[in-house]
This record gives sequence, C-alpha cells and structure tokens, in this order.
Amino acid sequence: MDLDAYVAEHAAEWRRLDQLARRRRVTAAEADELVALYQRAATHLSVVRSRSPDPALVARLSRLVLAARNAITGAPTFSWGRVGHFFTAGFPLAVYRAWPWWSAVSTSFSLVAFGIMGYVAAHPEVADMFMDDATITRMIQSDFVGYYSQYASQNQTLRVWTNNAMLTAECLAGGVLILPVLVVLFYNAFNVGLTGGVMIAYGRGDVFFGMIMPHGLLELTAVFVGAGVGLRIGWAWIAPGPLRTRGRALVEAAREGMLVALGLVVVLLVSGVLEGFLTPSALPMLIKDVIGAVVWLAFLAYVVILGRAADLAGVSTDLPEELTEAPVPTA
Repeated sequence: MDLDAYVAEHAAEWRRLDQLARRRRVTAAEADELVALYQRAATHLSVVRSRSPDPALVARLSRLVLAARNAITGAPTFSWGRVGHFFTAGFPLAVYRAWPWWSAVSTSFSLVAFGIMGYVAAHPEVADMFMDDATITRMIQSDFVGYYSQYASQNQTLRVWTNNAMLTAECLAGGVLILPVLVVLFYNAFNVGLTGGVMIAYGRGDVFFGMIMPHGLLELTAVFVGAGVGLRIGWAWIAPGPLRTRGRALVEAAREGMLVALGLVVVLLVSGVLEGFLTPSALPMLIKDVIGAVVWLAFLAYVVILGRAADLAGVSTDLPEELTEAPVPTA
C-alpha cells in the first residue's frame, strides 16, 4: 500500500472529523456526519495497522478515533453519585459479602497471636531466641512507646498509611495464591504475639494494649478484610461453584476485590490518622482506647448495616446503569 497516497486521499476526512470532535455542540446533520466519519476513520486505522503500520500515523489515527468516540458517546466525567454509590452500597456490600472469610482470618490471627503472647509471657526466656537482652530492655523502657512519637504526627500518619496499605495489598493480592497471604499473616501474628508476650512478662502489658488499641483495632481489621477478600478470590479459582466457569468466578470475585481495595485505602487513612495523632497524644490512656474502640465499632456497624441493606435490596457491586449511562450528542 502506498501510504502517502492513502494519507492524501483521506486527509480531508480526518481534518473534518477532528473539527467535529472538538465542538461542544453539533447539529443533527453534523452528528450524523460525525458518526459516519468516525466509522470510516476506525476502518482506516484498521487498514493502516494491518497493511502499513507506520507508528506516527497509527498514533495520529488512534487519537482521532478516540476523540471522536468520546464526542459521540460522551467522555467519562466525575460524578458525586458514583462516589456516593461506592461508599453507601458498593464498598460495604463487597466487605459484607466476604465477612465469613475475613472473620475466619481475624479469628485465626487472634488465636495464633494470643497463643504466642501467652506462651512468651509465661516463658520469657523464649524471647532470648529472637532478641538480645539490650533490645528487650530498650523495648520495655522506651522503644515501644517512643515508636509512636518519633516522627511528627503528619509524617507518622503518612508513614503508617503507606506501610499498612502495602501490607494489605500484599494480603489481598497474595490471597489469589493462598499460601503467600498465610505466610504474611503468620509473620505478623508472630511479631504481635512475641512483642506482647515480652511486654506482659515484664509488667508492661497495660502499656502494650493501651498503645495498640487506639489505632490497632481498625488497622488490623482492614488487614483482615484485605486478606479475607484475597483468599476468597483464590478460592473462587479453586472452587467456582455450580454453573460457573473458573474464569467467570475469578473475575466476579476480583471485581469485588477491587472495590474493597479502593475502600480500604480510606479506612487505612483513618487508622493512620489515629496512630499519628491520637495514639501519641497526651490524652489519658482510657480515653484514647475508648475513641479507638468507637471508631472500630462504627466501621463494623457501617459494613453490617449498609452492606446488609444493599444485599437484601439486591444491589449489585457494579455501578447502577443510570450512573454509567453516557450522554449522546444533542442538536
């Protein structure tokens, strides 16, 4: 194919299509012309790609076809309705549907962590296998409490938000393969149990639980939700259920998993704010723990109440049609 001749033959059509695609409003006749030129340009793009794939021309036509398609169907726009649907139905529904999984994760994690914690508290010499005496002394006297105030509050918030988001992402993504998320959970349960056991063994259990509770309840719940949803995605591949292929089951579970991942970004930001500003504050320990517990219970109530209501109403985790319907050119 003579590419120069082809460009010369159709250049006028492409220029006209570009003009129409840039207009905010078009007449009925121009709308018909826009659709016809869009279809022809799409054909031209296909021909160029298959017969003479010049990179510059392919890029030019691709941009033109995309702009024309947006002009015809309407470019995606921000909608507060979509945001509201996500937070009032999509996210809580996805978390609610996965509750058996993250409940099982939280129960298993707690059993392992408290089991290790109790054993180390009763046998403090076990900690010597993992920490030297100087490390244990520093942790008991200053390091555990000092960790929460070593950075400015806003920096600590950003730091823990990023770390916890990465941990939750690892749990959610690793759940597809089952074993990686189990390893991550056990590693963190072991660390919590070992640290708590040492603190309790040396009479600092009140400090351990007092400093953990303001942010830890919400933070760990977010990690459990991410891990549970990840395991649910992995199990969908193993046992898709009746009348569903493995691919379809995996896609459906992964779609809800993406909703959960987006929502947990906000949840972890809240827990990061609690850890950055509330935990190291001068408020009495009891007040800080009560605030953390109230925020945690509010999240659980949010998931159960709104998620259950959306489930009973048959709401889909996809956006409703009226929110995704695209406008068409008007005369």
